[in-house]
Amino acid sequence: MTTPKTPTDGAAILDRLHAALTRYVILPSAEAIDATVLWIAATHAQPAWAHAPRLVIRAPEKRCGKSRLLDIVEATCHNPLITVNASPAAVYRAIGSDNPPTLLIDEADTIFGGDNAKTNEDLRGLLNAGHQRNRPAIRWDPNTRTLEQIPTFAMAALAGIGAMPDTIEDRAAVIRMRRRAAGETVAPYRHRRDAPALRALAADLTAWLSAHLAELERAEPAMPLEDRAADTWEPLIAVADLAGNHWPDRGRHAAETLTAERDGATATSDRIRLLTDCRAAFGEADAIPTTVLLDRLKADPEAPWAEYANTGLNAMRLAALLREYDIRSTTIRFAAPIGQAKGYYRADFVDAWNRYAPVTDDSTAPAPYQPYQPYLPSSTPVRPEVWYGSSRTTEKAVPALTSTDTAGTAGTATRRLHLAEGAA
Repeated sequence: MTTPKTPTDGAAILDRLHAALTRYVILPSAEAIDATVLWIAATHAQPAWAHAPRLVIRAPEKRCGKSRLLDIVEATCHNPLITVNASPAAVYRAIGSDNPPTLLIDEADTIFGGDNAKTNEDLRGLLNAGHQRNRPAIRWDPNTRTLEQIPTFAMAALAGIGAMPDTIEDRAAVIRMRRRAAGETVAPYRHRRDAPALRALAADLTAWLSAHLAELERAEPAMPLEDRAADTWEPLIAVADLAGNHWPDRGRHAAETLTAERDGATATSDRIRLLTDCRAAFGEADAIPTTVLLDRLKADPEAPWAEYANTGLNAMRLAALLREYDIRSTTIRFAAPIGQAKGYYRADFVDAWNRYAPVTDDSTAPAPYQPYQPYLPSSTPVRPEVWYGSSRTTEKAVPALTSTDTAGTAGTATRRLHLAEGAA
């Protein structure tokens, strides 16, 4: 009778895998090595997982070792299915089981980049859906005239030049490869010579983890991350905890480090960038005309707004971007000489700022634009009185702008006067 592997044995197997990786590949950091080791091990326990983390192996240029790393992953992971170009239908059919293969996609940049991105939208959708168990694709079978449910759940590794789609990297441990420096050496990898020893190591991983599937399925490891990042890393941390020894600490450190690197390198979406830039444009103002907001946004040479959509950000595009956060322009009466004009209230942005672009350190809060003077500063007390069914302030208005850098004369300002409803 075979004696089940002990946690100590598991740690020794992970150590052997760690040594194999570093023999053939130079990875960018100790955390990247540990994450790759744990990801490979987790492929051997796929039936236990509620989520199937992706492994993204990306590099800025050729000859950074990404394909070689994928070779080692193929030799050591569970039931590898490697491809450089596959139709979504073929991948669907290959997955369809409770114990699916491990998908390995090389040259993924040629699949998801450039003109191919729209063509391969179905494959991207498959990879996104397959991150979570019980998210089948549904297809109509004209022969049987029935709906067919096709499983999508499978662990997957993707290697390519440049970033993968955000929706994939958000579900992945991201390994950012780099070209070897002078003095960094690795052993040459030859499939016929070296693969058998690596496949024997894979068999040891299978024997160890398959004996603990029930335990791994029940595992609820303490996670250093939250939300989708926690879902993605949970299988890796569960394997680290099962192995014991130094692996629990190293696994959690890798999870925190690589997630922080990924988040720091992720390109901010246009809408999130717009929220942040609007906060700077408002300064201390309670309200701002749409035209002035646009001028201030487009004045930043490092922002994309002057050339947004080729012709620059305009009122309609601004409204469309902000509408997703329930932020809408309205007609506001500003001090002379601007008077009545379409604009935005600061209060309407606060919830979105807090949720999507919070300032965690006062020292990093954006300073008000200069030399502009803010409109209706929030520090000024306001006493509303009834005026044509709405309210107006009895306080003297802050001077408005007569031109880009010139303050005008004081006039009458009305706060939250909705003379016209709807978005700009």
